[in-house]
Amino acid sequence: MTDMAAGGTRTQQTPPPELRVVRDVLGNLRREMFTNTFAYRPLSPRSKSGPLTQLLPERLRRYSAWAPHAAVLGTALFILWLAFVFGSYTMGPVGWALTGLLPAAAVATTLIRPLAAWWLSVLVSMVLAVFGNGWGWPWTPSSFLAHLTVMTVVALRTTHRAAGWMWLMTMGLGAGLSYVSNVYGTVGNTGEMTLASGIAMLVVSVVHIRREAEQEVTAQQEVTAVERDKRTLLEERTTIARELHDVVAHHMSVVAIQAEAAPYRVQNPPPELEQAFATIRENAVAALTELRRVLGVVRSADYEAPEAPQPTLAVLDTLLDNVRDAGLTVEKTVTGAVRDLPQGVELSAYRIVQEALSNALRHAPGASASVEISYVLGGLGLRIVNGPATGDVRPSPGAGHGLTGMQERVAMLEGEMTAGSTAEGGYEVAVFIPVRQRADEDGA
Repeated sequence: MTDMAAGGTRTQQTPPPELRVVRDVLGNLRREMFTNTFAYRPLSPRSKSGPLTQLLPERLRRYSAWAPHAAVLGTALFILWLAFVFGSYTMGPVGWALTGLLPAAAVATTLIRPLAAWWLSVLVSMVLAVFGNGWGWPWTPSSFLAHLTVMTVVALRTTHRAAGWMWLMTMGLGAGLSYVSNVYGTVGNTGEMTLASGIAMLVVSVVHIRREAEQEVTAQQEVTAVERDKRTLLEERTTIARELHDVVAHHMSVVAIQAEAAPYRVQNPPPELEQAFATIRENAVAALTELRRVLGVVRSADYEAPEAPQPTLAVLDTLLDNVRDAGLTVEKTVTGAVRDLPQGVELSAYRIVQEALSNALRHAPGASASVEISYVLGGLGLRIVNGPATGDVRPSPGAGHGLTGMQERVAMLEGEMTAGSTAEGGYEVAVFIPVRQRADEDGA
């Protein structure tokens, strides 16, 4: 509905709130109860990993996945028996077929087409209300149990909103049939159906709400785990950047000092050479200034710069002695010709060995470990292996940052790393860090 605005333009009039509420309610009813009514949705077998399922013997556990199907079909057979008891003597085989087969068919249909089963149960209830045998009105004993079962199964297989709609429509159906019942002077059982179905739908709604809450919690935990992994990765990268700052700053300082002193080592150097060395020194000083700014960005508020120089493989024996004092038996093996490596490689190698041994102390208390350092032509190899835990000391869970830090250091140096359990029940970390030869570096 439209009207003319003052400027002559046509504006859409906002519908009243009551109309919007009615439209939303009818839209929800259409989505829940009429959309894809005859969709084929077979009931899937249940999981065999449930806590109650694990208590069953192995022979029964194999068939436990079909327990819901057996329960539904068993209820359908019980409905046939009810129809035989209450209808066969008064209505004969036709009455038994009418009051037994139709409700049982509606119950069995819930296994493949849940919404269609609901509407079939409504139709069966109306038919039996007209042709019933007088044992119950408007629901006979068999149709009463069948309709209640269909409502419960369909509600479990759909949503709690559908459960509410089925309960309201059941009350409407009972009220309409009870009106006819009052006309003919028959006492109806709509009140019993309303109470029983209301309790069933309330229980199903609670199950749905709890299931949705568990799904939300699981999804939130997954998101939290991803964010925690990202934060851990950033923390490890920040730690590596802080440690490598001293290494890079040292090299840049050496470049600046050598560039400043180089002209004095040559008698009567040409002006071009003096200018070149001056430019090198200025660039080195500028790089040092930028490094300090970068460190200020990655430094946390509680960070304190280390007073001692960064450790290298030359002081690895001190680390091993400390680990032995903590209760871990460690043996060190060195193969190849020991040589000086770039300071960044030395620092990363030391930290990798340190973290691997710390993991062994936390996760395998009382075990023994071995550290192998291999100086090969193309780089440096590390292998840290620990055995299984021994004694009564419980392993400590740790923060879970160790492997991430080692992987980041190896990736920064373009190396390779493998980590995993050993056949003996221990753990192994193997790392290879490529190191270019000085001849290659000079040639570059």
